[in-house]
Amino acid sequence: MSLSTLIMDEMKTAMRAKDTVALEALRAIKSEILLAQTATGSKEEISEDDEVKLLQKLVKTRKESARIFTEQNRLDLAEPELAQIAVIEKFLPAQLSESEVETVIAAIIAETGATGIASMGKVMGLAAAKLGGTAEGKTISTIVKKLLT
Repeated sequence: MSLSTLIMDEMKTAMRAKDTVALEALRAIKSEILLAQTATGSKEEISEDDEVKLLQKLVKTRKESARIFTEQNRLDLAEPELAQIAVIEKFLPAQLSESEVETVIAAIIAETGATGIASMGKVMGLAAAKLGGTAEGKTISTIVKKLLT
């Protein structure tokens, strides 16, 4: 079942339950999917990798907004952002823990023989490809820096 179909089913459920926060998050996902599909000029389905990237972007945007609202003592605005993150994350693959990510990156470093911070770009590229949507880029970057220094 495609992400678009899942989103539409969840939107119907949220409408019936009158869950405005979930509905807002689901509409944002649907909007981003439609924008991604029409960006190429055709109405073809986007790939699963692109769907994951799109969802990660939405989560990252909301996390940043929530952080800013919290810093400004606007918890009334931060709470809906955090609630939307929870809704969006239901559609993302399960995230790996930092220790699991570190194990994968250590294996990549050993496999490539990378040493020093100069090899970071090479390791990051391989790690991002291998870990896909299962770890945030920031987490991957932090662990790669730690292991290469």
